[in-house]
Amino acid sequence: MKKISVIIAVAAVLAACNNQTPTGHTSQRSLLTVQTGDVTVAQTYSAAIQGKQDIMILPQIGGFITKLCVTEGQQVRQGQTLFEIDRVNFEAALRVAEANVQAAKAVVKTNELTYSSKQKLYAEKVISKYDLQVAENQLLTAKASLAQAEASVTNAKQNLSYCTVKAPCNGVVGRLPFRVGSLVSPQMPEPLTTVSDNSEMYIYFSMTETQMLSLFKQYGSIDNAIKQLPNVSLLLSDGSEYNRTGRIESISGVIDKQTGAVSVRAVFPNPDRFLLSGGSCNIVIPVEHKNVIVIPQAATYEIQDRTFCYRVIDGKTVSTLINIAPLPDGKQYIVHSGLQAGERIIAEGAGLVKDGEEIE
Repeated sequence: MKKISVIIAVAAVLAACNNQTPTGHTSQRSLLTVQTGDVTVAQTYSAAIQGKQDIMILPQIGGFITKLCVTEGQQVRQGQTLFEIDRVNFEAALRVAEANVQAAKAVVKTNELTYSSKQKLYAEKVISKYDLQVAENQLLTAKASLAQAEASVTNAKQNLSYCTVKAPCNGVVGRLPFRVGSLVSPQMPEPLTTVSDNSEMYIYFSMTETQMLSLFKQYGSIDNAIKQLPNVSLLLSDGSEYNRTGRIESISGVIDKQTGAVSVRAVFPNPDRFLLSGGSCNIVIPVEHKNVIVIPQAATYEIQDRTFCYRVIDGKTVSTLINIAPLPDGKQYIVHSGLQAGERIIAEGAGLVKDGEEIE
């Protein structure tokens, strides 16, 4: 992975050395003049890999698998046949439905003739209006029965089409737990297989609420952060770096009450199918801090979880509380408060210095 360097302009002022042992209370120390600069910090997060689409393939009808058309790990296209389920019962159901349509059509024609005849008789005042209305109702009932029969045909055709299980998208076939002869149904708990669209991979990780607030303050809004954040890198489980960079695509607007974290999603191209759904990795986000103060850790000391350094004012040391954030190199701190540019501090061995000590 390309090393991310910390850029900081500092001026080290070394005290003059001599061959004689100093006398009195004057000490010789290395001093550092504090200045501001730009720092790029790599932040690493544990993440999980998931395909762009992981679609579980479940049967929509019950029956025996008669043909298996793919193998595990095979690349498939949308609409490609994956399984064939026994069609005999569904073909028979379709024929019955089509026969019912023909019978219903015959009933409709008969009732149309009856209604037409009754209209003429009513016009000649041979029958009452009641008889005419009965004939009309019978015709309407016959037409309704015909519509039901036609709907049954549509349903039977749909069920027959379900006998051929097709891929809903481009992707890779997962495990195939069922083979030819297996009885399957829509109520089964385990899918026939999973088709994963892994042309692009989603990388899911979490940020703390504090980190999210920092992004918000830096970029003004979450939307601006998504647009302006630099490309991110991926460290695989063996420690190697993935050869393509990705981008932050979405940040959840809800904080998990149990973990206090916010879910973030990055997307990486995966044309070679190198990344596999379900894997683990680390995502590396470069974060730039502008006009900040960076000092070596050797220039600080701790008392009760608080960090101090020694400023040199008028030739004497003054213990100063500072607010710091460690850098990934393990050797330096970003100073958020407590120091200003131009001030001089003890550069190393701060733990051996006393407050008020005279510095040569």
